[in-house]
Amino acid sequence: MTFLHRRGVLRAAAGTTAAGAAAALLPGCAHHRTAADARHAPSAAWDAATTPVPARPAAPRALPAGLPAQIAHGPRGGTAVALTFHGRGDPKLATALLAEAERAGARLTVLAVGAWLDEAPRMARRVLDGGHELGNHTMRHLDISTMSGAAAYAEITECADRLRRLTGSIGRWFRPSRTQYATERVTRLAARAGYPHVLSYDVDSLDFTDPGGEAVRRTVLAAVRPGSVVSLHFGHAGTLTALPGILDGLHRRGLRAVTTTELLTS
Repeated sequence: MTFLHRRGVLRAAAGTTAAGAAAALLPGCAHHRTAADARHAPSAAWDAATTPVPARPAAPRALPAGLPAQIAHGPRGGTAVALTFHGRGDPKLATALLAEAERAGARLTVLAVGAWLDEAPRMARRVLDGGHELGNHTMRHLDISTMSGAAAYAEITECADRLRRLTGSIGRWFRPSRTQYATERVTRLAARAGYPHVLSYDVDSLDFTDPGGEAVRRTVLAAVRPGSVVSLHFGHAGTLTALPGILDGLHRRGLRAVTTTELLTS
C-alpha cells in the first residue's frame, strides 16, 4: 500500500476538497462545547459493583509495518472507508445509530469519551458486541492541545483505564479532543499510554454543527474517497438521519464501511 507521509501524518495525495476546507476552519469537534466538557472530576457513577464484567478481548489483527504515528486515511486503491464516531451523547441515540449501521452490514470505529463511559458503561460492550471497534477520545473532551503534559497524559490514561475495566482492553486507537491532528507532544504521550498510532481523519462531516441530516449526507458523500476516514459524532439526531443515505451512497459507489483496523489491514 502507498501513503503520503508528512510530519508524521498520513495524508491524502489529492487536493483539498470543499469539505476539507471547511474542516480547516472548524477542525473536528474543536468548538463543540457542552456543560459536560467542564467536568474535571471522574463521575461518582464509576462503581465496580454496577459496571459490566468485561469479556476476554479477541486478539486484534496485526497492523502493517511502517504506519506513521498519526493516520488520516487508509490505502486509496481499495473499496473500504472507515466511519469513525466521537462517542458521547444520549445512549438511546447512539444505540439506534449502531443498529442502523448493523442493518446495512457496516462496521464502525467509536472513539469514546471516558466521562460518557462513566455515565453509560454498558455502551462499551454494546459497541463491541455489534462488531464495531472501540477506542479512546480522552476522559473529558477538553482542549488537549493546550494542556500541560501531565494533564494531557491524564486525559488519555483515565479514559484508557475505563476502557480496560469495561472491556479488558484499552482499544487500539486514540483520537485527541478538540483538534483534527494531535501535536507532537500529544502523539508522544499517546504512545506512552499504549497508543502507537493516533487516528485523525480526512473527511469532516461537520455533523456537530447540527446542519440537518441532508446536509451531513451531502458533505460526507462530496468528500469521501476509497481509504477515507470520516469524522462523525454520536449525540446528534441529524447524524442518525443522515446515516442510511451515507451508507447507500457508499454502496452505489462500490465502497463499504469497515472498522479502521480492517481499512488498514484488508
